[in-house]
Amino acid sequence: MILLRKKHVRYIFAFIFLLIIPFFSTPLATAQAKGGNAQFDPLKKMLIADGFDEKMINDIYTNRNVYFETKGVSLFVVHREAKLNYDQFTSKKSINRARRYMKKYKPELEKAEKDYGVDKEVVTAIILVETQLGTRLGRPLVLNTLSTMSALADPVVRDAFWLRIKSSARLNRKEFEKWVNRKSKWAYVELKAFLKYTIREEIDPTDIFGSYAGAIGISQFMPSNISSFAKDGDNDGRIDLFNHADAIMSVAYYLKHYGWHPKIGTKRARKVIFHYNHSEYYVKAVLKIVNLLKV
Repeated sequence: MILLRKKHVRYIFAFIFLLIIPFFSTPLATAQAKGGNAQFDPLKKMLIADGFDEKMINDIYTNRNVYFETKGVSLFVVHREAKLNYDQFTSKKSINRARRYMKKYKPELEKAEKDYGVDKEVVTAIILVETQLGTRLGRPLVLNTLSTMSALADPVVRDAFWLRIKSSARLNRKEFEKWVNRKSKWAYVELKAFLKYTIREEIDPTDIFGSYAGAIGISQFMPSNISSFAKDGDNDGRIDLFNHADAIMSVAYYLKHYGWHPKIGTKRARKVIFHYNHSEYYVKAVLKIVNLLKV
């Protein structure tokens, strides 16, 4: 009989574990462990079928910076607008920062006010809440976020994702399925708009960071809004939402499109701002900032 020391027993169990773990891994975990993006294969086929260049799509999804954004998208699943701390934007410190911003970008804000009739305080308030005046632009790659949500349309990818997040999702499987059915379709529209924008502006799609929902730049526009509402504020022939002049003009034009005018009343103003972010908490915070900036 061979006597095994404790350390030898540990080595044997570790070896067995390494042998059997592939049989218990989810498809998502297996693909990521191999360093691949197999979970994006169905999505790639959809994009190519919708007219995107096959080589371009393959190049994008083999880029080492492109991966399935489990963590970021899981935050989107549990996100609750009411829990955001909007009071931080009405502090004396924040209002003073906003006033300095208005002074620094006075020409751009005055041009936006002249062209579109939107108060400079309103544009500044929105940029303050959205990105803290352009200082918080988001961490995840927009491509990863939108691709991951789009990929959830595939049942295999969706099941693997659910196994990863169900313990912290704060919703049951039925609610999750309802969320996925709605958001995966929405995300695919946004993903296509994002890719078209990067092609048109000759931007590397693997180099743009944004919010956990895929919003872009200082103004936090969703990609589908860029073609309709984004403006070239500095007349350089490009639309760059990471440029303050472009972001300021884009916010102003967006609000004008939804009905903002110089003599707008409070009730109507609430409805217009609600178009920018569908949250009563958001609307209330923006209007409070506006009033503080006008004092």
